[in-house]
Amino acid sequence: MNGIKILESFGFKTDEEPKSIYPYSPVYRVRGEKYDFIIKKTQRTIERAQRLIYFTKYLKENGIKVVTPVDTKRDNPQQIGGDIYIVYPFIVGGTYTGTNDEIYDSGRLLGEIHRLSPEVNNFDLPKYNVFDFNIEEVHESVQNIENYAKSVNLKIDIYKLKEKLIQIVPQQEELKNSRLPYVATPHDFKANNLIFNPDPYLIDPDNATWLPKVFDLALVLLLFHNELSTAPDEIFTPEQWQIFLSGYTKSVSITELEKEYWQRALEHVFLDEVMWLMAECEEDWSNPSQLKLFGCLIKLIIDSSDYHL
Repeated sequence: MNGIKILESFGFKTDEEPKSIYPYSPVYRVRGEKYDFIIKKTQRTIERAQRLIYFTKYLKENGIKVVTPVDTKRDNPQQIGGDIYIVYPFIVGGTYTGTNDEIYDSGRLLGEIHRLSPEVNNFDLPKYNVFDFNIEEVHESVQNIENYAKSVNLKIDIYKLKEKLIQIVPQQEELKNSRLPYVATPHDFKANNLIFNPDPYLIDPDNATWLPKVFDLALVLLLFHNELSTAPDEIFTPEQWQIFLSGYTKSVSITELEKEYWQRALEHVFLDEVMWLMAECEEDWSNPSQLKLFGCLIKLIIDSSDYHL
């Protein structure tokens, strides 16, 4: 889709094709008279985008620092071509650098979001339902990972990784039927989606989902530092993970059932998010920071005994 047309649809004029500030999806920073704005592709339909807006406005009304659509005097969001676009304010502040204060405050923000979740899916957010991984997918993904690792001379224990991932596959049905508590959550709670000014401000809630609360925590442990140049190029240390949890549990409790299923939840989210990332994003293997992060993730999934709830 032509970027000029996208901007003009929201009332912004430009003579030059805008450049996306995000390499994987169209995200345009637009300069206004007083403030800057972000125009980005959002959920798949207007109806789903409206549900997202109801959710984020609810969070904002309850004290959560989160972006909500701006008044552009045009429809916002709107369909342009085959995609749905939305305009948010550009939030000024600093990016995450991995300090203990930032880690604690990030945990506190996620805990506050989870605390505000209704007990049922009142916002009609998409419900997580990815419980269909199979052995063939694991074999194919591990082969890709092995090939990429060899191409950059990264030494990994590919046999232990494959053995571990194959062990995870049969656990899906039990997890699906486990009665774990679900929450309404942005479900992309990573450092690159936070701006600190000085407290964390959530700038990308567009993947909001209804899913098991413990899955959201697992995603944080695995990929909080992914795709951010100012973040450490490794996962949390066990000590940092406990700092995050200490902020998180200021607002919300972790149930005994979640503690019981934590290991299996962590393994499942690895299948869903990390295995795909390492197997399908070949360009990431040429990035030294991503390479180091991948090495840490493989070690974690083989032995995560140091990381608990």
